[in-house]
Amino acid sequence: MKKVFLFMCASIVAFSTSAQIEAPQPSPAAKVEQTVGLTNVTLEYSRPAVRERDIFGGLVPYGEVWRTGANANTKITFSDDVEIGGKTLAKGTYAIYTIPNKDSWEVMFYTDSSNWGNPQEWDESKVALKATAKVETIPFSMESFGIFVNELSNDGAVLDFVWANTAASLAFKVPTDARTLASIEKVMNGPGAGDYYSAASFYIESGKDLKQAHEWIKKATSMQEDAFWMWRRRSLIEAELGMKKEAISSAQKSMQLAEKAKNADYVKMNKASLKEWGAM
Repeated sequence: MKKVFLFMCASIVAFSTSAQIEAPQPSPAAKVEQTVGLTNVTLEYSRPAVRERDIFGGLVPYGEVWRTGANANTKITFSDDVEIGGKTLAKGTYAIYTIPNKDSWEVMFYTDSSNWGNPQEWDESKVALKATAKVETIPFSMESFGIFVNELSNDGAVLDFVWANTAASLAFKVPTDARTLASIEKVMNGPGAGDYYSAASFYIESGKDLKQAHEWIKKATSMQEDAFWMWRRRSLIEAELGMKKEAISSAQKSMQLAEKAKNADYVKMNKASLKEWGAM
């Protein structure tokens, strides 16, 4: 009987170590991938829930280092060097730790992202950058903790840390202008129609030299004469330069090509511009 009992116990142990029950995690994992300008930003973190608890000043004490989420390190990766609070943070992956306070948060980018929660021993030399996030009370309660990349522009965005009725916001800048200008300079050694078009588009959208943009868009349309989208861009640049006659001519050319290509959107846009400019 003793042998049978031992065999049964061994069988139970073997079964319990090999079987795995699948169940939802109380703080599910999340991954956010966002392009800001030309920079890729990736966030990996876990999302704890309020569950009727007092969060900031309670579950998360004020004035103490917080893992900024749950489970393993909250991680952020930047594909380029970025600027935060007037300081440069080198491209790479960092753990995000915060010290929440009622009126502001201290946000720390920690070079060791391999910890489970807070490091057993905090190493100040691993803090690549510290910055202060603005805090505000929001008019609703966010049940699950979230980190979001908001207020996107060509030059930067804002990291929003939101949980319960609190939102902490930290702005960062990306090197879009420098990267694009370097790319333009490099490509201009042997550009094609698409390169001239992209360069002209960037210049008009970022408020740079419109005359230079016009020179580039003229080269683009001369190299690819049937590109209705390029003629459309040319008409808008000419309109910005006060070249009304030329803008009308380019818009008419764009509309004719768009009609031939059966692109209703560009036909509609050109008609609207021509009407605005008194040509229809």
